[in-house]
Amino acid sequence: MGHRSPVFRSARFEVCVQTPPQIPADRTALGIALTLAAMFGFAVMDAFSKVLGQHLSVPQILWVRYILYTLLAVAVLRPMGLRRVFHSQRPLLQLVRSLLIIIENGVFVYAFTLMPLADMHAIAAASPLLVIALSVPILGERVGWRRWLAVGAGFLGVLLIVRPGLQTLDWPMLVALSGALLWGVYQVLVRLCSRTDSSETTWLWTAVVGLLATTIVAPATWVWPDASGWAMLFAIAALGTSCHWAFIKALSVAEAGALQPYSYTLFVWAAIIGVIWFGDVPDLWTLAGATVIIASGLYAWHRERVRARAAVDRRE
Repeated sequence: MGHRSPVFRSARFEVCVQTPPQIPADRTALGIALTLAAMFGFAVMDAFSKVLGQHLSVPQILWVRYILYTLLAVAVLRPMGLRRVFHSQRPLLQLVRSLLIIIENGVFVYAFTLMPLADMHAIAAASPLLVIALSVPILGERVGWRRWLAVGAGFLGVLLIVRPGLQTLDWPMLVALSGALLWGVYQVLVRLCSRTDSSETTWLWTAVVGLLATTIVAPATWVWPDASGWAMLFAIAALGTSCHWAFIKALSVAEAGALQPYSYTLFVWAAIIGVIWFGDVPDLWTLAGATVIIASGLYAWHRERVRARAAVDRRE
């Protein structure tokens, strides 16, 4: 039988799927290719969001995304029985978590309209480190001194980007920091949900609550798009849905631990697209901060793998 891989955390999403204990090299390569393609697709989706956010309301952008997202979730989970899957042991927690991710998505989309894609993703890359810090008071998890050093180094990387004292901490930076914090809190709530509910239940709650909430809000803020606006709206929805599906597929053929480092290519894609599409060239502070954050995240990931292997060896 397969074993459940750990929750894969990146700057934009998390999933938990069944993976086989032994993964052939060619299937791991396929998983890496799918992950790289998904990260590229998410970067393109964010670029479209940046353009549309200048003309359309954030709720309507999210509304179209959640429509296709819900259709995907229903199509995949229907054979399992939607009523059974939707049943939660902690419905209030699922509701709060689902509403939080809507707010976080909205903050991210809004942030894209205020600052370069690379700057936003550089700050968002610190979210796995925020999860480590928040897991101690909220989840009661133990964190060793090496991972605390990684967390500290990651926050130093954030300081390199925002440069407090060297420039005014302006509104866009505060929005970006808020988005990263919300994403970190959201992932901790996902861990809490995983203690009582399956990942399929969490996925369906995310889709249904997201669709209902945006359906309530979006019509009141609706701005009728032109032809290009409609094209980008559907492109955003299609990219978000297909890239999410590609990443789920990647996790079904390869270990989550083998794929996690490649999630940081999202920053690389965002930087390249930002330069080509918007003419936003990251400055040296942003590049230095992103390097520190990504290196810290990779080290923290490495320490988690070392601890997991040690735990397995002790059980054996």
